[in-house]
Amino acid sequence: MASTVWKGYISFGLVSVPVRLYAAARAEHVSFNQIHEPCGPVCERVVERNELVKGYQVDRDAYVLVNSDELKTLEADSSEAMEIAQFVSLSEVDPIYFESSYYSAPEDPGRRAYGLLLQAMEKLNVAAIAKVTLHQREQIVLMRPYHKGIILHTLYFPAEVREIAEYGKTENMILQKPEMDLAEQFIQQLTAKFEPEQYKDEYAQRVLDLVETKRAGQVIAGQAPKPKLAPVIDLMEALKKSIADRGSAAAAPTAVPTLVEPAKKKASKSAPAAAAEAKPARGRKTG
Repeated sequence: MASTVWKGYISFGLVSVPVRLYAAARAEHVSFNQIHEPCGPVCERVVERNELVKGYQVDRDAYVLVNSDELKTLEADSSEAMEIAQFVSLSEVDPIYFESSYYSAPEDPGRRAYGLLLQAMEKLNVAAIAKVTLHQREQIVLMRPYHKGIILHTLYFPAEVREIAEYGKTENMILQKPEMDLAEQFIQQLTAKFEPEQYKDEYAQRVLDLVETKRAGQVIAGQAPKPKLAPVIDLMEALKKSIADRGSAAAAPTAVPTLVEPAKKKASKSAPAAAAEAKPARGRKTG
């Protein structure tokens, strides 16, 4: 069974679907251990960097040593040039293959040719497929027009896209037409133009706000426990309520921590009535 990277719910309206997430693709590459040749993988003294060689483990305590010059002779032409192998329609490349994105910027002697390639791809609405060696690894890349330039996406190799036994088990599921009609109606209510600017890492901002609040000497009150979600039993009823709620109620504001001013220290019975305020304790650095 594949390892779960997250467990929770997909929630839309009043419908909650319990799900697990699994990594769909993982990059694979040949890796080496650093070996001190006279001693092997274990050495009882401090070893300088220039004394280390690369070793590929072939057995429990056996390594094949490889030096940098030998690896350099194996480098492909793509270490210095990206040769376009073909052009494809972008819709033919499933997003599951996308890994990392890179901007490309032409140097002065190549600006005209760069512009020619860019405008030709824009006119024909195609993307280019090539190979490039990055970080000592040859990768497939997709190049496409993006905001007046050419952006590159490294792609996973087919062998790196994993098959998960738990995924895709819905082929024998029979749904009723009224259920589909309500689901489509709710989706249409939420359909809007994608504007990435409206999405931000709100958790990171809340962490920074917490730090600044505590730095200012304020105290943050505890939040109410989050409501627990559960799988929906009556899909039809949940969808009807979701559509009604969406149509009549505005979105509720996001809950934020309540700030509470630090309480002043109370004077003991034996102290004078006009007791001086207690000085805050000096913090002790850790780490």
